[in-house]
Amino acid sequence: MHKVNVNLGDKSYNIYIDKGLLANTAQIISEVSSTKKILLVSNPTVYSLYGEVVIKELRKANFEVIKSIIPDGEQYKNMKEALKVIDLAIKNNLERSSIIVALGGGVVGDLAGFVASIYHRGIDFVQIPTTLLAQVDSSVGGKVAVNHPEGKNIIGAFHQPKAVIIDTNTLKTLEKRDYKSGLAEITKYGIIFDKEFFTFIENNLDKIKSMKDLFAIEELISKSCIIKRSIVELDEKEYGIRAILNLGHTFGHSIEKLTDYTTYRHGEAVALGILYASELAADYGSIKTSEKHKIQNLLVNLELLTKLPMLTGEQIYNGMLNDKKMENNKLNLVLPKGIGDYIITADIPENEIIQAINKVNENF
Repeated sequence: MHKVNVNLGDKSYNIYIDKGLLANTAQIISEVSSTKKILLVSNPTVYSLYGEVVIKELRKANFEVIKSIIPDGEQYKNMKEALKVIDLAIKNNLERSSIIVALGGGVVGDLAGFVASIYHRGIDFVQIPTTLLAQVDSSVGGKVAVNHPEGKNIIGAFHQPKAVIIDTNTLKTLEKRDYKSGLAEITKYGIIFDKEFFTFIENNLDKIKSMKDLFAIEELISKSCIIKRSIVELDEKEYGIRAILNLGHTFGHSIEKLTDYTTYRHGEAVALGILYASELAADYGSIKTSEKHKIQNLLVNLELLTKLPMLTGEQIYNGMLNDKKMENNKLNLVLPKGIGDYIITADIPENEIIQAINKVNENF
């Protein structure tokens, strides 16, 4: 078993990574909480696969479990659904000492974590991510949120989990499209932080794409969590270096919002965002043309690029202006600097950003 410790003082926690860890859920929760009352949040798809297994283990350990099933899809990550979870918590007298368990992908984790951050001014929660994207990104670091019609993750908080339980067996039931969506977040770490990791991905394409080599997948997850851990420990609340994890996200969030969160998976939109960011970085001079092609070829070889959005550069740019990365009315962009490094800049004119987007849409 891989165990990655996130050292944040009194908010520290462990990330557990192994096959079959769902069977250890009760034991791990008992180690981080004295409560016997749990609100389990999941969606219909994940609950039908793993919900009863987890609840059975918890009840064997004498936990009282209340379940809340939210609809599946990014379009349901909103205040309306969060309030339904809160209503259920109140109805069942969930206490300040109780714990919320998020069983599912990024939508479930973000929404359940957000509810935990505001219910009784903050109660404990545990992440059990069941998608690759959630395992390598959204379950780690304490960002929790719901969407607003004007932008993604606008309403949220920083609220660290008490533990993250990653059972790699859950990936066996993941749709290939969702698996590939998670690879976009993994690729991001190599592009802006770790050149050797980028090379590892390049050299293991067949193993990674097959979804069958659990050893290689566990290595990917573990390394991604270690990289994210090291960044979060330096900058928990994104005042500095943590912003680099937004590579491709400012573009991607705009695409998701403009297509009503129904056309692209989050990782697919991020992959498109990385494509635009690498084009812009080449124009800006922070990467060579050969490095741009290297990044873009990896996205292609991992089959991360679906259809390009039927949106103009101006539409995508305007959609970026409500993003959280705006500061002093300027758009902060994360761009690759070579491979394995980054720059953050607010100095790129609007017309150059739009031009880079349109260039990709016309020529890629």
